[in-house]
Parts: sequence; structure tokens; C-alpha cells
Amino acid sequence: MTTESGPAPKSGVAEDVQQGPRVAVSALITNLRDYGLILALIAIMVFFQFTTSGTLFKPVNLSNLVQQNSFIIVMALGMLLVIVSGHIDLSVGSVAGFIGALAAMMMVIWPLGPFSNPLVVSIVCLIVGGLIGAAQGYWIAYHRIPSFIVTLAGMLIFRGICQALLGGGSSVGPLPAGFKALSSGFIPDVIGPLTLIPPTVNAAGKTIVGSGMTLHMTTIVLGLVAVLAYAYFGLKARRTREAHGYQAEPFTLFVIKTLVTSALALFLVYQFASYRGLPIVLMVMGALIALFVFVTKRMTIGRRIYAMGGNAKAAQLSGIKTERLTLMVFVNMGVLSALGGLIIAARLGQAVPAAGLGSELDVIAAVFIGGASAMGGVGQVIGAVVGGFIMGVMNNGMSIMGVNVDWQQVVKGLVLLGAVVFDVYNKNKG
Repeated sequence: MTTESGPAPKSGVAEDVQQGPRVAVSALITNLRDYGLILALIAIMVFFQFTTSGTLFKPVNLSNLVQQNSFIIVMALGMLLVIVSGHIDLSVGSVAGFIGALAAMMMVIWPLGPFSNPLVVSIVCLIVGGLIGAAQGYWIAYHRIPSFIVTLAGMLIFRGICQALLGGGSSVGPLPAGFKALSSGFIPDVIGPLTLIPPTVNAAGKTIVGSGMTLHMTTIVLGLVAVLAYAYFGLKARRTREAHGYQAEPFTLFVIKTLVTSALALFLVYQFASYRGLPIVLMVMGALIALFVFVTKRMTIGRRIYAMGGNAKAAQLSGIKTERLTLMVFVNMGVLSALGGLIIAARLGQAVPAAGLGSELDVIAAVFIGGASAMGGVGQVIGAVVGGFIMGVMNNGMSIMGVNVDWQQVVKGLVLLGAVVFDVYNKNKG
């Protein structure tokens, strides 16, 4: 039996003088997974910045990076809860492809009148995605059929329906501009642009494209607010932990982590502001990330999901309705798969039979790279997001370098294996 105790009083002897560095080293080792992920992402980005001759950090490429990989991170949020609860979902790519095809048919082919409006179609598709998740979750939760089998069947079923819906190998499009803005649009500059360097005008009196520098001030303001909120809530959480007698990370380590993260965030915000502002899909992603962080850390249902993944029988004996909770996890996964499918279709501007093909592997890899355990009960939202960006940066960087797609798969597989080996090593050492 173990008991928690408050901080021990300082005795004033030499041992207490040495306690600070020891606590700092201990905290660094304890949080090695979290810090290691951020450092790994920064190292990978710096590596590709040099190997691509500075192309990676160009504003237009950063916007493309977010727009091309946003659906992976959106679906990784749902996959995190699935894996934390002790299950797996192999059908997310096929469901995303099917939903994209359904949306295209509703907006372009079928004569639905006012129901062909992109907003109405999007809502219907999200509901359909939730129903798909509920159908799969029902067999897993109430009939105890392994999630691997149920979702493998779903992967085959919905890939087939997607191809049948699109008439075999044909694509359906173009999709309405309002719908495509979900993936390719940018937030409007309601504050107004700030011109730092006036654009150059040629002899004909026309502005030379790419000359001068103008900042999207709405993006700058939102970025500053986000960074200040991150620092404030981080400091508040640290003080709350100390007030309840729990050990918090050393203040110096906290300051360094906050400064590094804030500096990276502000740099990216500046790059976005110097192009066309924040992509709309990035704002959607940010809202979902904030929601899932709140659910997993502050709400009872989040703690119950972790408890169920850690020990389902113990959770059930403690009064948690594990069947209903499992069903809700898969409904959530279905909705996010549908949103991912809408983002894919919006980015392509049409529905294609191969949409989402193989994306389930990138989604699952992002979650495991982010620190989730295959045994369930372990994983963090921020870890899954960073894991998704690691996959996206590697995809983007290797593509710019001209690395063959075959070798890209090899590299991603090695990174995934390395992340899992690192996780197992830490558990065995602990």
C-alpha cells in the first residue's frame, strides 16, 4: 500500500542544497517522452530545413503542410481514445473515403435541391459517420467481438461502397468553392494588413509578385493570444498541483519548456501571417485539440476512458458502464473519420476512389509515436498531435527531397518501430 505525502520540510543541511538539481534531473527523466517528442519534432524540422535548402519553413510550404496533413491529426484525436480504451480501428481510411464520396454525390450528382448546400451536406455526413461508428461499436461493446475483426470488416465494406458509389474508377467533381474552403481557405483579416515593406512596382506600374512584406494582423493577434493563454494555463496548472501537495516540475525546467514552445509557435504564426494567414482547417484542428485536451484531463468521461483501458474489469466493478463507454468512443471515431473525409474531399476538390487509402496506418502510427500504449490506458492528446506532425513533416520533407515513395514508407516504419521500442524500454526500466 502506498500513500501520498506533501512536500518534505527543508532541513537546511547540505543535502537540501543538492536537492534542486536532483529534482530537475528526475523531472527531466520522468517527462522524457513528452520533452523528447517536442525535441524530436524540432530536430526533424531543422534537418529538413537544411536538406531542402530552406524550402520547409517557407510560408507557402508550411500552409501546404498543414492542409495536406490536417485530416491525419483530426482522425488521430479519435484514434487516441480508441487505443487508450484498449481497442483499434482499421476502418478510418475507408470511412473517410466513403464519406467524401457521399458528400460529392450529394452536392454534384443527386438532385437534392436545398439539401445540396455544403453546410447541410457536411452535417449529414458527420451524422452518417457517427452512425457508422455506432454500428461498429455495437458489435465490439455488446457482443465482445474483437475490434480488430469488426473494423477490418468495416475497412473492406466501406472501401467497396466508396468505389461502387463513384462508379468504379471515376471521380466526382468539381466541388463547390464554399466547401473547398474547409481545407484550402484562410481566415479573413478582420483587423487589416500591416505593410512592413512596400511591394516593388515594375516599369509597367504593376506590383511584382512576392516583393515587399505584409503581415496578416488577425493571425498575429490570435497567435499572441494563444501563446499567452498557453503560458497562463500552464503556470496555473503548476501552481494548482503544488497547492495540493503534489510534486511539480522544477520552475526552471517549466520556464525553458514554455519559452521554447512559445518561440516555435510565434515563429510559425509569423510565417503564416506573412503569407495568407491561418488556414481555416488549422483553426478547426486547434478547436478540436483544445476540446479533447479538456475532455481527457478535466471531464469524468475522459478519466473513465483511461480507467477502462487500464483495467476494464476493475473499471466495470467500480461502476463504469464499459459497454456504453466503448460505444461512445467508436461513435466519436466515426464522426472524426467523417470530418477527415470531408477535409480530404475539400482539399482535392473532388471525390476519388482512392481517397483515404492507407491513411489508417498514418493515423495509428501518429498515435503510437505520440506515446500511446498498445495495451491501452496510456496516451495524451498533445502526444498524438505531435506524432501526427512528425509524420507530416517527414512526408513533406522527403517529398521535397525527391525521396522515392517506397523508401518513404521504410523510413516511417523505422520511426514507428523506434518509438514503440523506446516506449517499451521506458516501461521495463520503470
